Order: sequence, then C-alpha cells, then structure tokens
Amino acid sequence: MNSLEILQKSLTLPSPSIPFCPSWDGAESVSMWVKRDDMIHPVISGNKWRKLAYALRDNQIAEAISFGGGFSNHLHALGFVCYTLNIKFTAIIRGDYSAAPTPMICDLVRWNTQIDYVNRLTYQKRNDEHYLAALQIKHPHATIIPEGGSQHAALLGVQELVHEITTPFDVIMAPVASGATLAGITSALSKKQTAIGIGVLKGQGYLESLVSQFLPHQMDNWTINHNYHCGGYAKVPATLATFCEEFNQTMPFKIEPVYSGKVFWALKNMLNEGFFEPGTKIVIVHTGGLQGARNS
Repeated sequence: MNSLEILQKSLTLPSPSIPFCPSWDGAESVSMWVKRDDMIHPVISGNKWRKLAYALRDNQIAEAISFGGGFSNHLHALGFVCYTLNIKFTAIIRGDYSAAPTPMICDLVRWNTQIDYVNRLTYQKRNDEHYLAALQIKHPHATIIPEGGSQHAALLGVQELVHEITTPFDVIMAPVASGATLAGITSALSKKQTAIGIGVLKGQGYLESLVSQFLPHQMDNWTINHNYHCGGYAKVPATLATFCEEFNQTMPFKIEPVYSGKVFWALKNMLNEGFFEPGTKIVIVHTGGLQGARNS
C-alpha cells in the first residue's frame, strides 16, 4: 500500500449527511440536512480534499506549487498532503507574514513547506500565462495548482459529494469563492434539482464567470446569491460574528465567518423571508475551513 492509499484510508468518506432542525422562523416548513464534509479529515477537511483528490490520483506529483493568503484553507490542506506524501511544496502567499506568521503558516513551516511571500501586484499575476510559464521554467518538475485548488480536475471530486447524498433533495447550498465547488455540484445534479451558491466575496458577474468557465456547457440549474458577502471576502460585521458565536454555542457542529458562517446566515434569512416553497428539501454543504478562524 502506497502513502496515498494510506492517506485515503484515513478519510471519512462518504461524509455523513445529518438532519438540521434549527428553531429559526420558517425552518418548520422545510426539511434540511447538512453534508458534513468538515468531517472528512481533521486537517484536509471540507471541499479541499474533494478538489485535490483527482489531481493527486491521476498525476505522479513530485513537486507542487500553489497560491493563497495567510489564512488559506487550501494551502493548509495541500501543505499537509504534500508533507504526508513526501512531495516538495512551495506556497506563494499574498502579503508578507514573516514578522507575524499566522497559525496556518506556522503549520506549513512545520510541514517543510517552502514559503514565498509576494506583494499584491505579483499575486495578481497568479493566473497570467506568462507569469505561470516563467514559474514553470523555474520549477520544471512542479505541478502548479491554481488558487483554491480550482481546476477542471476538481469537479470530479466535488461531484462525488453529490453522489454520496442518499436523501432526496430539491436544493443544495454551498459557499462560492473560486467557483469550482459550485460548478462540480451543479454538474452532478438531476434535472429537478437546483444549486444556490452564497457569494462570500464581492463579485456579482465575476463569480458567475468563474463557475461558468468550469461547466461543460451552459446550465440553468444554479444561481448565486450576492446578498451575504457582508462587504467582501473575510469581512465580518458584528451581526455575522454574533450569529456564528450563537450558532456554535447551540448547534452540534461549528461554523466560521468566512465561508460556512455566511452560508448559514444566508439560509436563516432566506427561511425568514419565505424564500423556499413549503416542503422544500434542502442540503447545505459544510465545506470546512474552521482552521482559518484559529487564533493559535
């Protein structure tokens, strides 16, 4: 058994789907379940394993390079995977955290990651073909993985989460940042099912274009709600912070304010507004990300 097979055996797959019955206004008229992808692994949790699985499975990767911020769930998961599988890993991080490394960066250092801090101008080139070509020349044996792990191979892993759900459902909800998770979910749905993405950053039109570029053809079974980004990526107003704190004190699982918190905040408000038809069966995908909210 090779190291990848050993790692795969440590994963909780399929991840469980649990009933969700909050005492929120409007919740009594629908049925809800949470797809607990946060339980897949203590470190490689949520959609991060889903998006990396096929890239790791189909390629003999000796070296990997990827991009993210100082709290990146993607870099954290990929760093652990590379450490476990003895793959050389370089993390290109937006901003200089050398004087005050975040908990995520401290973990990467412990996992022997090569960290390259770059300024925002350089980071903006992360999808530029000339920049990537130069990076590939510098690292000829490396596999360059896009920010967030969002690439076409990611869709295959994300589709599996939909296929694992045995409870009939009408609507599935998930956060949207780099687009591949919602695209993977959407491409796995039946004709009568719809996906609602909750935008976690300011990007009406932009987020739709990210999702569309991953889809094999135009599909009309998905939408993105842009009412709950709370001012932008990682913006956490007091109302959202309070909601997450109260949620974590009363519910059987935890959320954080950047991804899952915004989805459940949106869900609560949409239920209150009567957005869903009575009897609607809803699955909410918990995409993990709790490590990004750590203080240590």
